[in-house]
Amino acid sequence: MTQYQTLGHQEDTSLVANTFGFCRAPLCFNPYEVPADIAITGVPFDMATSGRSGTRFGPQGIRGISAQLDWEHCRYPWHFCLKDVIKFIDCGDLVYPFGDSKAMAQALEAHTLKLLQSGKTCLTFGGDHFITLPLLRAHHKHLGQKISLLHFDAHSDTYANGSDCDHGTMFYHAPKEGLIDPHASVQVGIRTEYDPSLGFNVIHGALANDLTVDEIVSRITDTVKDNPVYLSFDIDCLDPAYAPGTGTPVCGGLTTDKVLKIVRQLTHLNIIGFDVVEVAPPYDHGDITSLAAATLALDFMYVHAVHSGKAPQ
Repeated sequence: MTQYQTLGHQEDTSLVANTFGFCRAPLCFNPYEVPADIAITGVPFDMATSGRSGTRFGPQGIRGISAQLDWEHCRYPWHFCLKDVIKFIDCGDLVYPFGDSKAMAQALEAHTLKLLQSGKTCLTFGGDHFITLPLLRAHHKHLGQKISLLHFDAHSDTYANGSDCDHGTMFYHAPKEGLIDPHASVQVGIRTEYDPSLGFNVIHGALANDLTVDEIVSRITDTVKDNPVYLSFDIDCLDPAYAPGTGTPVCGGLTTDKVLKIVRQLTHLNIIGFDVVEVAPPYDHGDITSLAAATLALDFMYVHAVHSGKAPQ
């Protein structure tokens, strides 16, 4: 029986109360010792942005709106209650010397590595997209091999310009550090300038809009095969009509319906970690963007539950 993390351990089906952890997950500040399948961490960091800041409020926005999703025992269209088959905990937000990008990266890598070593899968809320680089370092260090990247975004983030701490350069540095294999990686939704010679398999925005969901999933599968896959979702993969609350919106993106259908068909992949980044609530008056991110995050956990074999057939 589910032990509700509320006053009196009562079930709360409201849409507004007790939203301290994602989908009312228990806040857990000793996550390395507590048994769990998935550990959620917020990273309120936006010092690597090239445009509008505000993603430091992303974790707060995603958690707050998650009550809109928690009331369903079996989240549509899944046929089982996630909390009945896996345990997920919320670590709260990463603590680091605010204003120190290097210290943040080191703290996030160390924290993530400890979670992985304790047998958990990590789901991380940004923050800007730079956080994915220390996350990849931790996963690579834990696995001891290159990883396939499944990257949803409007931007390739493979740019060589800028400093080492820049939310547009992570996937320029990651291959050079030996963390990921571009030739076994896929980028979906790109609709800004990118360099094909870098080796990434790009399903650009216009093509992604024209292809069917099945065709996109097939291309992803053919590329990553049975490799360990890290899934990074920049919310600006979505068209600004569906995700206005982000720092660098680009027209011509995907719909929430299409990306959710893609994600829900990824249960066969060996996905070892997830993040959703670049949610900037100050630019969204109605929490549309936070809701999209929270819905994706919840579906990530359903995908994990099915792939792990813990979900009922």
